Amino acid sequence: MNKVVKISLAVIVLICVIVVAVIATNTVKKDINGTENKESKEYTLIIKDADFQYQVSERLKSNDIIISDTVWNWWMDKHYPDFTYINGEYYLNSSMSYDEIAKKLQNPDISHKKVTVTIPEGYNIFDIAKALEQNGICSKDDFYKAVSTTDGYDYEWLSEIPTDNKNLGFPLEGFLFPATYDLGENTPATEVVNKMLGAFDDRLSSDIKDYCKKNNMSIFEFVTLCSIVQEEALTKDSAAGIASVLINRLDKGVKLQCDVTYFYAKKLLDYGFSKECYDSYYTYRCPALPSGPITNSGKEIMDAVINHPNTEYMYFFSDLKGDFHFASTGAEFEELKQKYPWKK
Repeated sequence: MNKVVKISLAVIVLICVIVVAVIATNTVKKDINGTENKESKEYTLIIKDADFQYQVSERLKSNDIIISDTVWNWWMDKHYPDFTYINGEYYLNSSMSYDEIAKKLQNPDISHKKVTVTIPEGYNIFDIAKALEQNGICSKDDFYKAVSTTDGYDYEWLSEIPTDNKNLGFPLEGFLFPATYDLGENTPATEVVNKMLGAFDDRLSSDIKDYCKKNNMSIFEFVTLCSIVQEEALTKDSAAGIASVLINRLDKGVKLQCDVTYFYAKKLLDYGFSKECYDSYYTYRCPALPSGPITNSGKEIMDAVINHPNTEYMYFFSDLKGDFHFASTGAEFEELKQKYPWKK
């Protein structure tokens, strides 16, 4: 091959490289500006906590919103060096410019921004549903649906919940552990419930399991008992005494007769559960424990129930100062009520 031919080939190759480079540059410019002539595509981008820029860019490329993730990352670093990706769902299309995409990614169509929500001890399902809806986490109706079944949740102790009991209200009441949660706005209610069940599972200690085994009690029965103590008690000290009374009553086959169960039973009735369900929760009517828990208890109450004192107490009340008094007999109970005013 002579020198002229070599030079000619080199020139041709150089021209081809330049042409390709020009075409690629123009294509990239058009993609950046949103004017690239490509098939229109729509894509919903979901950004979660653990996502980094390179993961976002890979999804944009693989779903044909941009033509190069490398170019996107370079462009973002140049134009938005301090860009923060916000959790949420974004409706994108391939005709959008990079600037339009970047601005869109600061304004999610469906926000999953993290919200800190505190669920106090003693919140029941109705209280939790209200708090979640007010904070934009999920709707009350979706939450009620999510706690109306054990299906879809994977915890061994769920098998102890008597879902075949037609008078059981919300099966997952009592197992939604009170705590402070960081939850995303517009999160599926089942995800929220699963997180709360997981928090309960984390605290299902060997002490609880041993106590249930020793006292021939299911975890469901234990949680139900704790829920009544939670609602009746004002302090940790009073909780242990109240637990002692309730257990003594259960052992002797005496109705628990706790006013707090009426208020919960009424909530179930107002929600739409049957009169039979109402009666099965109201401990002036049902023979022993109600059909299920009436609220969600904290760890302190569970510990108080486990470590309750062995007493002969069968009665208790709180006076107008909030102090609790306990009695072993009806006569002693009446004497204490005369001594310590308990109602105005």
